[in-house]
Amino acid sequence: MKNIFEFAEACLHRTDIDEKLALTHQAWQLLQTRRLSFNSDRPVLPILNVKFPERPQLLAPRQMPQRKLTNSGGVIAFFHAIAHVEFVAVYLAWDMLYRFRGLPDQFYQDWLRVADEEAQHFALIRAHLQTMQTDYGDLPAHSGLWEHATDTADNLLARLAMVPRCMEARGLDVTPAIIEKFKKLGDDKSVSILTRILTDEVGHVELGSYWFKFVCRQQGFESEAKYRALIRQYYKGGKPKGPFNREMRIIAGFSNAELDWLEN
Repeated sequence: MKNIFEFAEACLHRTDIDEKLALTHQAWQLLQTRRLSFNSDRPVLPILNVKFPERPQLLAPRQMPQRKLTNSGGVIAFFHAIAHVEFVAVYLAWDMLYRFRGLPDQFYQDWLRVADEEAQHFALIRAHLQTMQTDYGDLPAHSGLWEHATDTADNLLARLAMVPRCMEARGLDVTPAIIEKFKKLGDDKSVSILTRILTDEVGHVELGSYWFKFVCRQQGFESEAKYRALIRQYYKGGKPKGPFNREMRIIAGFSNAELDWLEN
């Protein structure tokens, strides 16, 4: 394969985890050496065709067991949940570049970089889990993450608002406090992994902000008003609950007006 959309199709429609990670890294390497094509005349397959591995078992959020970081079982459950978030994030990045066509090449390059970084994050966490005699799939996982993609499969602005500028942005709000908890536990390895992920996620949200504003200009929308409208339309419950990490969100392309609206 030398076409970015063929790689995307394979990663979205094949279920083998190791193959998915390898294809993601291969596509990124081809991009680095300018051997990746952005032209395709193949039709975009419906989002319902996307396939996930048989494991982990997916449960509704209310069915997920509540555990604390103060014991080994809680730490394992926490990192399994984060592994699932990062694994779905690989799908989300691939689907972003696969589903929405006719954009500048830079759009596809940016989301391939995100897919590659999310694959690295997943591999880091999976290896960390394996040191605790657990693998990804051994525990149940949250079923709701992919719903953001299916809900926005026909609307690029909604996808950008709901995935990088809502779901991923939430990580900027909550991860610093979790890192502090692991510091207090003296768990340097967990601190290192989570710090790496947080650093990259700022960049992912920033890309979401950049392309959201780009497409708003392209379609003649005022970006702040459009963001508010899309969150109201697509976010179950009206809008996300705080507290919000204003400093990191500003770095990642949020305006003070957007943050004021979220906080009010």
